[in-house]
Amino acid sequence: MHTRRMSTRWFLPGLGVKRWLLVLLIGIVSMASGLAYLIVKLVGVEFADLPLIYPSMAIVGGMALLPIALYRIFRNLFAPYRRFQRGSVADVVYSHSRKNKGMKVVAIGGGTGLPSVLRAMKPYTGNITAIVTMADDGGSSGRLRRDLGVLPPGDLRNNIAALADDESLMTQLFQYRFSQGELEGHAFGNLFIAALSGISGNLESALIEIARVLNLQGRVFPSTMQDVKLTATIQYLGKNRVVKVIGESQIGASGGQIEAVSITPEDAEAFEPSVQAILEAEVIIMGPGSLYTSILPNLMVRGIAEALRATHAYKVYICNVATQPGETEGYTVADHVIALERHIGRGVFQTVLANNVYPKENAGENTHYVQAVSPKHEIAQRYEVIYTDLVDQDRPWRHDPNKLAQIILQLRGKIIEKVESA
Repeated sequence: MHTRRMSTRWFLPGLGVKRWLLVLLIGIVSMASGLAYLIVKLVGVEFADLPLIYPSMAIVGGMALLPIALYRIFRNLFAPYRRFQRGSVADVVYSHSRKNKGMKVVAIGGGTGLPSVLRAMKPYTGNITAIVTMADDGGSSGRLRRDLGVLPPGDLRNNIAALADDESLMTQLFQYRFSQGELEGHAFGNLFIAALSGISGNLESALIEIARVLNLQGRVFPSTMQDVKLTATIQYLGKNRVVKVIGESQIGASGGQIEAVSITPEDAEAFEPSVQAILEAEVIIMGPGSLYTSILPNLMVRGIAEALRATHAYKVYICNVATQPGETEGYTVADHVIALERHIGRGVFQTVLANNVYPKENAGENTHYVQAVSPKHEIAQRYEVIYTDLVDQDRPWRHDPNKLAQIILQLRGKIIEKVESA
């Protein structure tokens, strides 16, 4: 009964399909009739004697009608499936064809740093996986986490937006933040992820639907599906006092020097698709981002660091351009690397990529650049340390996505050449 009802709907007026099917049929009949007449005349069969102009016109007319009819039929049929996407049919088809193509890139981090990597690599591959921290407990994410018991959606939202079309109305809506009323401070995307998680039953299903709606050029995964909290051991210099601060949002505001961070529960298991993405990757990028509150919370999840050691991917840590108040004040490039080693050991990455250009224009008095260290420093004995210009001239405390993309592609090219020549 249901099948019969569905089939009869094709005959309802207003679909914009039947008329173009008729045009298609007329085009086929016209072209076939003209070709048939010419073939009959060529083989010498007696037939109605018509001037050649008529069958020729029938063939040309039929050939003209066919592409018009086919275009309108497919346009009307697929219009409902691309209502969330901007651009022409050709652009949408091309965008879809790029998914899961190109080199396999995994980017690990969170905050505002990771989206710059995703935007950098998006024009070169549609096979990007972002793995983000689930330790956020501040702002909109923290409120939803406390009120609804959901995993924090903020880092997921920012990186989803980075992999979507920046000009899309849906992407802009996803990033919209309410400025008044009870929803003040909430980003629409955070509410959307929380609601869709409830409807679909879990966050994993919600992320699949969001990727479809926003036509993502890649995937965004949590590092873990467990409810994790971040704890920092903080030393207050001059006061000879060491305290533990619980909560990602409290750590940066504590005012002391971070000695170590840990996650609770310590045995939180990695999200399996995230581990699989790492093992299958060709290039893995860690950072940029907050060292203690964005990068390390991912790497300390059980299974992530182990997968990084096991994978055959080219692995690079991108050091921040500027130090971060409350986390890395006074840190050099070496201090960042040694802090990572102190928490997850060595052998997790092969290359360190860092900035060595420190412009004063647009920097402001609060920008303090992460300084390079001597080539003789101990980290240069364990890693390939590459210094280059990575600065965004308009916001010099951040990385320029285009510069990041070019150096990553160059590094990957060198690795491929080495492998092929070995």
